[in-house]
Amino acid sequence: MLRLACSTALLFVLRLFAGLPWLQVLPSIVIFFLVYVTISFLAFLCFYEIYRNTIPKLFAKSVKKYGDKTALIFEGTGEKWSFKELDDYSNRVANLLLQRGFKEGDVIALFMENRSQYVGLWLGMAKIGVEAALINFNLRLEALVHCVNISSARAVVFGSELTDAMCEVHSSMGKTVKLLCSGEWDPKRVPEGTEHLEPLLEVTSTNQPRQPDRSFTDRLFYIYTSGTTGMPKAAIVVHSRYYRMAALVYYGFRMKPEDVLYDCLPLYHSAGNIVGVGQCLIHGMTAVIRKKFSASKFWDDCIKYNCTIVQYIGEICRYLLNQPKKVTEHQHKVRMALGNGLRQSIWEEFTTRFNVPQIAEFYGATECNCSLGNFDNKTGACGFNSRILPFFYPIRLVKVDEETMELIRGPDGVCIPCGPGEPGQLVGRIIQNDPLRRFDGYVNQSASNKKVAHDVFKKGDSAYLSGDVLVMDDYGYMYFKDRTGDTFRWKGENVSTTEVEGTLSRLLDMKDVVVYGVEVPGAEGKAGMAAIADPDHSTDLAKFSRDLEKALPPYARPVFLRFLPEVNKTGTFKFQKTDMRREGFDPNVISDQLYFLDCTKGQYVELNVELHRSIISGKQKL
Repeated sequence: MLRLACSTALLFVLRLFAGLPWLQVLPSIVIFFLVYVTISFLAFLCFYEIYRNTIPKLFAKSVKKYGDKTALIFEGTGEKWSFKELDDYSNRVANLLLQRGFKEGDVIALFMENRSQYVGLWLGMAKIGVEAALINFNLRLEALVHCVNISSARAVVFGSELTDAMCEVHSSMGKTVKLLCSGEWDPKRVPEGTEHLEPLLEVTSTNQPRQPDRSFTDRLFYIYTSGTTGMPKAAIVVHSRYYRMAALVYYGFRMKPEDVLYDCLPLYHSAGNIVGVGQCLIHGMTAVIRKKFSASKFWDDCIKYNCTIVQYIGEICRYLLNQPKKVTEHQHKVRMALGNGLRQSIWEEFTTRFNVPQIAEFYGATECNCSLGNFDNKTGACGFNSRILPFFYPIRLVKVDEETMELIRGPDGVCIPCGPGEPGQLVGRIIQNDPLRRFDGYVNQSASNKKVAHDVFKKGDSAYLSGDVLVMDDYGYMYFKDRTGDTFRWKGENVSTTEVEGTLSRLLDMKDVVVYGVEVPGAEGKAGMAAIADPDHSTDLAKFSRDLEKALPPYARPVFLRFLPEVNKTGTFKFQKTDMRREGFDPNVISDQLYFLDCTKGQYVELNVELHRSIISGKQKL
């Protein structure tokens, strides 16, 4: 129909320019109008049907269609769940929560490592309108308490492997927060009042619970992200966003229900839980869940479970390339690697060495409305947007000040778009009544406001600020360049410099601390570096290292330290980082004392010219 409409429209234009009478072009106008009305009506019906859907309803269709087919495989135990078994487990979860008085709109924090139960738990919550707060299992102490508190969670379901972490913060969460432990049970180790989840589920009905009247625009769960600054923020994921992210890669990269997806990414991330597990719940694929990524076991797992699609982040590809070559890396059936962050410098090496025909690279964030996909396997690109018809997908690269990262505006006050080859921040126009263009933001409204700019495409509009700098070529292919603001990415995680600065300052008796990311040749992302004001040389490095292990997850710990008399500040008492970023960790240009976190020794060692040379050459591992 669309082709017919275009053809008649073209005929109409040609006849009009040819000077033919209106009577002769009238049939074309009528046909075009009828087709337009028909398409609009069908689009309305389609939108209305989608609007009434939720992820549990879509999963119910998968259960009906695929039933006994394997839905999830947990590599840790080899346990397989069919779609029916996953449905039964999630029903038990839903019915148990209803018995315990939980209702639509309540929040329950989920704090556990990867396993099949993780999926069944949040899915069961979603069936009765309870919203899960998916908490990073690496978090400890203040950051962990913060994430539970900002979600207003009424309960925490935690894995037994994280019992020690829960014991450390239990007293800070309040007596009204209920605790449920999943996994091995030791009543002597868990916080007082904790209940063992598995025995409760065993005696609970598998009948379908009564589902509340929820729609695609209602909240599904929360995923924590660093955003731009500060402590972790709870990004709101509504049902339509979950569907959109999963469907984008499924249809865009031409996946099939027969595919088997290998998911070794954390399930508290959108990549692992939505882009990965979403293919199982919505499209009927089998997902293999691994507790934790292992470079040495990666291809063995793919062979064992007949995986056809693997997920990655840029770091994973580099870790795999660093492994010794072995025969099994060519004995798999993988046809596609799906993920983001694969550098152009190792792109072709990865596909050639491991014989993976397609790299399904995409760009996106949990809360963003400007996702991109490299659907035609263009080396190095993270996506594409037509330069001929840019209005079809209202995203844009806009110019920013490279020093302050502030948006640059023209005389009319509107942001200035970038041309080919010009780096700029990616923005997406916000249209709240459009499920593809809406911005749901964070639980904290002030945090949401910081991600929105006005007068971007035109006067009076609003747009989402990605915080990322990309470059577009002459054809419209997009290439990732850098992250703006106070966030950088290391070991596959977003690191908030503000959060790390606050923690380090506390550990160092409130000394001035500046944290920023520095590039290391051959490494994905940026390694953390902390500049510490220590004029009297009073820092005890050994004690600092021990305290740091308890306070921050591995990816957030600074790889490099720089001790200096004082840290330069602006007139508004903001730390100046530009020069320090530029100087990096090179002892040839820095006279201050430098240290490097040697993971093999578990401590900081002096960074001299020889060690610097070893790091640059890749001999010294990070």
